[in-house]
Amino acid sequence: MKIKSVLLFIVASFIFFNCSDKKSASELYNDGEKFSGEQNYSEAAKSFEELLTEFPDDTLAPITTAKLASMYQNKLVPNIAEIESFRKAAELFKSIYQKFPDSEQSPTGLFMAGFVEANELNDFDSATKTYNLFIEIYPDHELVVSAKEELENMGLTPEEILQKNLSRQ
Repeated sequence: MKIKSVLLFIVASFIFFNCSDKKSASELYNDGEKFSGEQNYSEAAKSFEELLTEFPDDTLAPITTAKLASMYQNKLVPNIAEIESFRKAAELFKSIYQKFPDSEQSPTGLFMAGFVEANELNDFDSATKTYNLFIEIYPDHELVVSAKEELENMGLTPEEILQKNLSRQ
């Protein structure tokens, strides 16, 4: 009987202590913000990724995804190759639209996915599809003009864009 009591106590203690270590979504978000402010992007990314893994449907998930995507786009997360960082950024930006289509971050996320695909990854086919989807889904959004300009100038060098604009005048 004593062995059962001891085992029950050990199991209960194990469950209690493991559960009490788990942080809430807001605690993980605040940790990510704190680490980001301290320019400790490795820890910020870990906090944001943990939030997205543990609380994928939380109200903080869309903005957390956007912040994490921006970190990858700006190559702030250490120990990841530049091309992988850009791929991760595009994937995360696009996932905002896919997972949270009604969120405030969804339109900008979809636009930014196209931007990274076009300007960082030079994946013009994917960028064209993403920009066209953005224009179709959010025809009245303030970034539609920019998306159309991006489509019009995709693949051109800054000099070619300038020459094109000068020839219009």
